[in-house]
Amino acid sequence: MKEFNRVFLIVMDSVGIGEAPDAEKFDDKGADTLGHIAEHMDGLKMPHMGELGLSNIREIKGIPTAAQPKAHYTKMQEASNGKDTMTGHWEIMGLNIQQPFRTFPEGFPDELLAELEEKTGRKIIGNKPASGTEIIKELGKEHMETGALIVYTSADSVLQIAAHEDVIPIEEQYRICEIARELTLDEKYMVGRIIARPFVGEPGAFERTANRHDYALKPFGRTVMNELEDGGLDVIALGKISDIYDGEGVTEAIRTVDNDDGMTKLVESMDKEFRGLSFLNLVDFDAKYGHRRDPQGYGEALESYDARLPEVLEKLKSDDLLIITADHGNDPIHHGTDHTREFVPLLVYHTGIENGTEMEIRKTFADIGATIAENFGIRLPEHGHSFLKEISQ
Repeated sequence: MKEFNRVFLIVMDSVGIGEAPDAEKFDDKGADTLGHIAEHMDGLKMPHMGELGLSNIREIKGIPTAAQPKAHYTKMQEASNGKDTMTGHWEIMGLNIQQPFRTFPEGFPDELLAELEEKTGRKIIGNKPASGTEIIKELGKEHMETGALIVYTSADSVLQIAAHEDVIPIEEQYRICEIARELTLDEKYMVGRIIARPFVGEPGAFERTANRHDYALKPFGRTVMNELEDGGLDVIALGKISDIYDGEGVTEAIRTVDNDDGMTKLVESMDKEFRGLSFLNLVDFDAKYGHRRDPQGYGEALESYDARLPEVLEKLKSDDLLIITADHGNDPIHHGTDHTREFVPLLVYHTGIENGTEMEIRKTFADIGATIAENFGIRLPEHGHSFLKEISQ
């Protein structure tokens, strides 16, 4: 059985490939992120993903089915009880989350906000689901005049705090978020992430900065990343990966600005001598286009990502493994602004594949973690079944 020295894992955040069997339970019947985007675009131009076998999983308009796919391919069903970023990523690394994170479509409880005001010494304005850019446009001037914290949420389990860097210095913003994190550790809140959302500029011309910082809950158990780190192996976390796992099992964290920068950082990691995992999340699909229900922007972002893929494929060594997947759906044609419960694609590529084959549909995202664990000879996760044997030819 072939062993790999380095594994490169790309999570295309929210790129679902059609409704999951239990989609109706999540009010997501008919959701189809890739399919609906392709229809909107009158065909997606993603030739490199097509050559790997994306349309072999399920035909996508504009992407020809590959006669000889370069990758092994299938789709995965989520086993956990959720459809959010943390649940999906934690499952990929071997966990199964049955208690879903809470969302706050009506805003946060008065009790929580009163505690936050008391401990920070600042009033709170906002407290509603909102687009980050829209809420600072709406409340930024009041914030600058009063020093009040702009608190808002989204369809995710997040409490976001926006503040101007000239009004509240960035280190104080981070301290405020740490206070919020401590307050929301209580099971009655179950908030997945606290996010600092700093911005600069003047009313009418505010801009968010790259000083965003996420404060996630720690995973509810040991992940494959913990086992890799304890085994003396490298875990390079690119983009928001380190935030999602609250630094657990991460040996090197590298921030990214956007999808394009994420692909650049991934390619740069391929020039490093390491043994272990390089793990990238491409967040723009979800944050910039899925939640904002922008199928055109989403489609263009997918095509831009595909254009960068040859740089990755060309740098792969004979003992490298590339895994491409997603963590949930976020259909920009679907109702609301929430994630969608969907299958996710799975493409597995290495240079030794002569002709990619269809693998069986995976019943949990944790199969990826189990495969990585078996490859490196570390303890297997409690959930998931390795497909290492299936891809070693």
